[in-house]
Amino acid sequence: MAALEKIVIANRGEIALRILRACHSMGIKTVAVHSTVDRNLKHVAMADESVCIGPAPAAESYLNVPAIIAATEVTDAVAIHPGYGFLAENADFAERVEQSGFIFIGPRPETIRLMGDKVSAIKAMREAGVPCVPGSDGPLPAEPAECAKIARRVGYPVIIKAAAGGGGRGMRVVNTEAHLHNALQLTRQEAAGAFGDATVYLEKYLENPRHVEVQVVADQHGNAVHLGERDCSTQRRHQKVIEEAPAPGITSEQRAEIGAVCVEACKRIAYRGAGTFEFLYDRGEFYFIEMNTRIQVEHPVTERITGVDLVREQILVAAGEPLSIRQEDVQIRGHAIECRINAEDSETFMPSPGTIQGFHAPGGPGIRCDTHMYDGYSVPPNYDSMVGKIIAHGQDRDMAIARMRVALDEMVLDGIRTNVSLHKWLLWDPGFLRGGFNIHYLEKRLAERKG
Repeated sequence: MAALEKIVIANRGEIALRILRACHSMGIKTVAVHSTVDRNLKHVAMADESVCIGPAPAAESYLNVPAIIAATEVTDAVAIHPGYGFLAENADFAERVEQSGFIFIGPRPETIRLMGDKVSAIKAMREAGVPCVPGSDGPLPAEPAECAKIARRVGYPVIIKAAAGGGGRGMRVVNTEAHLHNALQLTRQEAAGAFGDATVYLEKYLENPRHVEVQVVADQHGNAVHLGERDCSTQRRHQKVIEEAPAPGITSEQRAEIGAVCVEACKRIAYRGAGTFEFLYDRGEFYFIEMNTRIQVEHPVTERITGVDLVREQILVAAGEPLSIRQEDVQIRGHAIECRINAEDSETFMPSPGTIQGFHAPGGPGIRCDTHMYDGYSVPPNYDSMVGKIIAHGQDRDMAIARMRVALDEMVLDGIRTNVSLHKWLLWDPGFLRGGFNIHYLEKRLAERKG
């Protein structure tokens, strides 16, 4: 791996440690960039070099592009891995990295830009033959009468979305025409304030869909493969709580069909690296909603059922190597479930920063624990509350669930509040055990539990 002898890890927490481990297993040196409050992170201690890039606020450190570029220069690194979040899907950052003479471990800037705008992404996917939700097929016009005409054609209920939105923000459901005009104004204002772009579009609102996504990876030589699908329907406020692979109830024929469509779309847009096609799945049909042009939090469940190291493939592709796998090599083996462990109260969901006073990671057959936690580590209040992920793999879904229950019982995490009790409750919930529930299921059950 002479082409990528040293990589800057432009992230923090568990994903930074995950990237570091992949690099070291490949004989690649690492540079950890970190904020002042993160100087005691595990991957910072394990990296070959580390550079402080600013104070705790992300805007002054992990989003500080000049500081990250400077750290790459002074350490003689040749590439930057952005992980997920922060600058991972920032096309301007990817462009700046390449203009500075470094390798961005991810898609080309123009691809990130294309897929980062929901309107252009949907247009590109329609042209590539990917099934999309019926909608406005582009930005909504300024004239209220024209918007009303489009909404009537699509059929109520509809959902208005910010073209530059993400993370569950910039969306508003409209059930009747009487509420359309006001909803348009509010969503445009929210989009302008949150994303700097007031462009909105409209789609048919699917009332009880599942969230099913397809993992792909592609190289610079025109090769692309899919690695099956994940079900991410266990959500609260549009944030994923539990993910699993394969998705319950999806047949091998459906998997092959939608996977082939995604692979062809990758080839059409000359995609490079790892990526995820996100779909709403309703009544046996897939509807594209967006593409994530990065590694995802839930990538380990795919790794467990396929045996493919996705971060390694990202690095190989960035180095100009062809994919190490072909589609015929991909086999789905067993079932995997991931529980996101957050430093938050499981009842109020308020963040719970603080010092960990006792930590023991679970183990045993089929268990993987991705975390940067250790005994004595202080969880800062400045960043996302996720502090780790437990992944359980078994020969079928029942075994994966049984192993996850044992892992959650075995884990010791004292000193801060966590959502572990929420996961324990969910893993005995009758609806969860049946599988195949929609994206509203968890919030409905939480409301009933409060009730």
